[in-house]
Amino acid sequence: MRPVDQPFPGLDGCRVIVTGGTKGIGAGIARGFLRSGARVLVCARHGPADGAALPAALPAAGGRTAQFTRADVRDPEQARQLVVTALDLFGGVDVVVSNAGGSPPAPAATASPRFHARIVELNLIAPLHVAQAANEVMQAQPDGGSIIMIGSVSGTRPSPGTAAYGAAKAGLHHLVTSLAIEWAPQVRLNTVVPGFVATESAAAHYGDEDGVAAAAATVPLRRMATPDDVADACLFLASPRAAYVSGTSLTLHGGGESPAFLRAGGS
Repeated sequence: MRPVDQPFPGLDGCRVIVTGGTKGIGAGIARGFLRSGARVLVCARHGPADGAALPAALPAAGGRTAQFTRADVRDPEQARQLVVTALDLFGGVDVVVSNAGGSPPAPAATASPRFHARIVELNLIAPLHVAQAANEVMQAQPDGGSIIMIGSVSGTRPSPGTAAYGAAKAGLHHLVTSLAIEWAPQVRLNTVVPGFVATESAAAHYGDEDGVAAAAATVPLRRMATPDDVADACLFLASPRAAYVSGTSLTLHGGGESPAFLRAGGS
C-alpha cells in the first residue's frame, strides 16, 4: 500500500485546478496533488484575504503549497476566469477536480424554491460551467486533460433531508457520462463518489463524537473515509494509469451502508 505522504507516480509537473480546495475534502485533494509534484490552483468564495491561512491549510512535502484565487463557480464568468487564471500561472490545465458543493439539511416539503435552485446550481450547474471552460483549453492541448467530478452516495440512494442535493449529485454522474462521449478523445471525465468522509465539519452532519462513531460503525470497513482516501482516487483517475478510464464512477464508501433489514433482524 502506498503511504499517503508519498507521491503518486506520473503527476509531477501536472497543472491542476481544485474547486472548493481550501478545506475538507478539497484541501485533501490539493495536498495529494502537491505531494505528487503537481502545480495546484485552488478556489473558494472566501480565502486568505478574509483571514484564512492557505499555506497552513495546505502543507505538502518539499514546502510546496497551492495558489489561491477567489471564485464563485456558480457564476459562469467567474468559472471561466478561474481557468484563465490557471493558464496565466501554469501555461495550461491538465486536471480539473470539481469539488465545490454541499448542502445544509432542509425538509423538501418546506424548503423554498430559491433554496432548491441554489443547491442544484452549486452541485450540478457550477461543475458544468467549470468543465466547459476547462474543455476549451484541454481540447487544444496535445495531451488533452482529465476532469474529475466529486459526487456523493447521496446521488445513488435516497437522500432524505437533502433531496435537492442528492438529485443534483445523481445528475452530476449522468452529466459525466454524456460529456465523456462528447469531449473524447482529448478529455477524460470521471466521477468519484464518496460515502461518509471524516472532515473538520463531520460533527455538523453526524452530531458529536458518539454520532460520528455510530455512523462509522455502519460502514463495513468500520471507519469513515479520510480526505486522503478521496485524494488517492482522484490521483489515480488523473494519472496515466487511468488512461483508458472515462465516463465512469469510482465509488468510495468502504463497502457501503449496512442494509436496514440486517438491523431490523438484530444482525
